[in-house]
Amino acid sequence: MGEITNVMEYEAIAKQKLPKMVYDYYASGAEDQWTLAENRNAFSRILFRPRILIDVSNIDISTTVLGYKISMPIMVAPTAMQKMAHPDGEYATARAAAAADTIMTLSSWGTSSVEEVASTGPGVRFFQLYVYKDRNIVIQLVRRAERAGFKAIALTVDTPRLGRREADIKNRFNLPPNLSLKNFEGLDIGKLNKVSGENGAEDSGLASYVAGQVDRSLSWKDVQWLKTITSLPILVKGVLTAEDARIAVQAGAAGIIVSNHGARQLDYVPATIMALEEVVKAAQGRIPVFLDGGVRRGTDVFKALALGAAGVFIGRPVIWSLAADGENGIKKVLQMMRDEFELTMALSGCRSLKEITRNHVVTDWETPRAALPQPRL
Repeated sequence: MGEITNVMEYEAIAKQKLPKMVYDYYASGAEDQWTLAENRNAFSRILFRPRILIDVSNIDISTTVLGYKISMPIMVAPTAMQKMAHPDGEYATARAAAAADTIMTLSSWGTSSVEEVASTGPGVRFFQLYVYKDRNIVIQLVRRAERAGFKAIALTVDTPRLGRREADIKNRFNLPPNLSLKNFEGLDIGKLNKVSGENGAEDSGLASYVAGQVDRSLSWKDVQWLKTITSLPILVKGVLTAEDARIAVQAGAAGIIVSNHGARQLDYVPATIMALEEVVKAAQGRIPVFLDGGVRRGTDVFKALALGAAGVFIGRPVIWSLAADGENGIKKVLQMMRDEFELTMALSGCRSLKEITRNHVVTDWETPRAALPQPRL
């Protein structure tokens, strides 16, 4: 590997190393993949308004998330089945996140269990949860996460059904036989079996497994039910509108993650960075709002914070760097994002996260300042 200078270069390496079925599973979005591209492109339509001649010799990028102090506002999003990318899978991710002093979110569809991830050592970790028809499974998963020392539940709310990811259909995606969804061992759900499914032609391979398990009737009352079975704070992941942000606050969510599931669910929803401000305004500062989707540069992190995010989560960059170089790859990606973000702060004249304001960015969907009537001399 030559000198890797940015996060995107890891994707090219991962594409070379991974089997096509595995690369496509991680890389693809729903249907036309318009939102997949837009998650990235929207960031490029936000420009900086840097402030100059500010002493930036000392910059503090640390922050607090749900009361836990972390080194930077960049955290690890939940991504499924990481051992398809590298034999160390979620173990490597957990160690790299802990080494970077940031938060890892474990997917409930991990190829390592909550107990295995906890065994890697100390670290602040969140558990991503889908709600299943059999609520007993949900209770067991939550209890195990609690016992393993996980600090919050990230409840995914945008997946009453799985989005159509056409590459998975073409590839007849299935979990390699040597791997299993470890959080479900002993829970009567068992392995993700090879999928033929009655509607195999129409569904992503995963769908026939998931369709029978994930609860399509999931509603806000289930968020309230979840609060009755756990004292862990609940982050609602998958909010894209002001309306749902207000309901999330009322329902007692501890935070919101503005997410479109990596553009893997409903195509033609806006990029998360476009939806962010609407959600932030609706939350009115009562609960923190986070963002995932399309974050590849330190500049993206700054833009999200300027538009009101309390922090961001990165998913695919972790998978690509894991595939390329295991734990060290993820460490490098987290360090690169950190360094780029700190540099962006310095060049924008910000010494701490609280100094990053809405005035530090201009978006092409607001009235450009130059277009406002100028006072006549």
